[in-house]
Amino acid sequence: MKAIQCFDEMVEHLKASGVCRRVAVVCGQDESTKGAVLRARDAGFADPIFVDNDDVDVAAAQAVALVREGKADVLMKGLLNTDNLLKAILNKEQSILPKGRVLTHLTCANLPMYDKLLFMTDVAVIPYPTAEQREQQLQYLLTLCRKMGVEVPRVALINCSEKVNAKHFPCTVEYRSLVEKAQTGIFGPCIVDGPLDLKTSLSPQALHKKGLQSPLEGQSDGLIFSDIQAGNVFYKTITLFCQAQTAAILQGPEVPVVLTSRADSPDNKFYSLALACL
Repeated sequence: MKAIQCFDEMVEHLKASGVCRRVAVVCGQDESTKGAVLRARDAGFADPIFVDNDDVDVAAAQAVALVREGKADVLMKGLLNTDNLLKAILNKEQSILPKGRVLTHLTCANLPMYDKLLFMTDVAVIPYPTAEQREQQLQYLLTLCRKMGVEVPRVALINCSEKVNAKHFPCTVEYRSLVEKAQTGIFGPCIVDGPLDLKTSLSPQALHKKGLQSPLEGQSDGLIFSDIQAGNVFYKTITLFCQAQTAAILQGPEVPVVLTSRADSPDNKFYSLALACL
């Protein structure tokens, strides 16, 4: 499969594949959510099930029940707070997060100045990932890259510099352990390196200008951030100043969860739903 280079290619790939997922849409009465879902239905890759209730907690529980009963393949957030949906997903008695799985957030961005799609984690859920959580983040990111046709994903572990600093940036020590683990082949074909700063991860010119060597060669497909603050600032910067299109999902639960902001555009919600269906 040829690597998908933009969101329109992703949609065309879905259409050609004949994929059609059952999507439980929680409180999807707002125009942007409804518009995105109906657009996906008309494109042929989504079969929506609208779950609405005056009590958003009841609606969230009902949608999660559809997943648990095998009646929905994707869960999508509409006009309700993220906390309400997460409470239903993580409910102790009715949870759809398998034991041992990490709930984390993955974003795919289409940047005008970058020649391929860029994947990143985590900009919205885990404040300070542990080494174990970061390893699962890497596995989720690699899986998503391969679903998008990237056979050997290149993943950068992001820090403010390329030096390991156990005192001030303990995550950089964990980074080196993760790089060594990836080199054994345990995660399948991939190239993982870090710590690297953002520019040396995404620009061959910046990498060479600093006199550094990296197997990523400044051409990363994915970024793993040190913490939610770094990831969130980057995400909001590219959407505000670079007009980046984004698609975002939760990984870890039994099905992908479309978790866009209530303020996101219909396009972003549509592409996020396409990513989840893929």
